[in-house]
Amino acid sequence: MSPAPRLLSRLALALVGVLAATAPALAEDYRVGDVRIERPWARATAGNSRVGAAYFTLEAVGATPDRLVKVETPVAAVGELHAHMMHDNVMQMRPVGAVEVQPGAPTVLQPGGLHVMLFDLKDALKAGERFPLTLQFERAGRIEIMVPVERAGARGPGEGGGSPMHHKPPGS
Repeated sequence: MSPAPRLLSRLALALVGVLAATAPALAEDYRVGDVRIERPWARATAGNSRVGAAYFTLEAVGATPDRLVKVETPVAAVGELHAHMMHDNVMQMRPVGAVEVQPGAPTVLQPGGLHVMLFDLKDALKAGERFPLTLQFERAGRIEIMVPVERAGARGPGEGGGSPMHHKPPGS
């Protein structure tokens, strides 16, 4: 094989590798109106825990801010928006009425900060599974996203059990 076709063959192989490596991250991004939702994830719950949490990053991609005002999921009786905050030198968790989404400034829902609380889980959240979560925005409207469940103790998406290539719905 001459050098030119060999180089093209190597470039094509490298491109396939890059696309395969980035496909999981791309597969977990969503958009509704002018709001982008990136990398949703949750931690597996331990034992008979009836409480879980979900996380993701929000960003307004237009010029107008928006607000996440409600969350729902069939895996829990109640979904609420929450924040951790210091009160009298004690870290506490409190419900918040809405999560602000500003243009050009990502809003990160993460452990120890803003997050979605899931109360009265119907079943444990298990690593490798995923579940639907409906987000309601003030301007952009509603969207259902799929939330991959990572291993217990994960600190972010992609830390085990949450690859979109291997998800199966709960109970399957």
